[in-house]
Amino acid sequence: MKLEDNLYYYPWTSMTENNCNSYYIGGEVPTLIDPGHKHCVGNLLSLLEKDGIDPLKIKLVINTHTHPDHFEGDEIFVNNGALMAIHKEEDLFLRGLGGRMFKMFGMETPDFKVNFYLKEGDLLLGKNNLHIYHTPGHSPGSISIYWPEKKALMTGDVVFDQGVGRTDFPGCDGAMLKKSIQGLSKLEVEYLLPGHGDIIVGKNEVARNYDFIRKSLFSYM
Repeated sequence: MKLEDNLYYYPWTSMTENNCNSYYIGGEVPTLIDPGHKHCVGNLLSLLEKDGIDPLKIKLVINTHTHPDHFEGDEIFVNNGALMAIHKEEDLFLRGLGGRMFKMFGMETPDFKVNFYLKEGDLLLGKNNLHIYHTPGHSPGSISIYWPEKKALMTGDVVFDQGVGRTDFPGCDGAMLKKSIQGLSKLEVEYLLPGHGDIIVGKNEVARNYDFIRKSLFSYM
């Protein structure tokens, strides 16, 4: 689904199609964010192709974090020559507690190479200037990706429509998640693009969502 020029949204609609929302950023460095589970990538490939996007031309895969439902599908794109990037703290997590989570769900821990680490600050992809925020809490190296030109914020599992990421997995921290959400709430956002559930469109709706989370959920975190 096209949201803006060079910005596409592929929602999680069923357990057989994917297990997280994926996002595509076009331009000189075609980039995919959070491919989802490996066994569901075929559906994502079909949706990309329907939108006129050649999956073989994807040059970079960015993961907001390395939980299996966001990260496992990287293998398909890495094997086709795409680079893969995560936060350094998330790579350390994956090599320890995070890797054990794959085994908990009966999966093999991915062993493909991280090509470069993402850190807080600007990330220039051709003419597209993104900003990376380190937003721990759901996992130690979770990131959120802000595209100022589009006022679009991809939050992974940090904040959802009337919800927040789980804090009962290994490596989670409710206090850190709350701090991350407070920081993101200061950004000017027209598209809040979470890792699961509906997207939120319009700055007033985004502000109302943060207000709901503060009033209804912060006391439990």
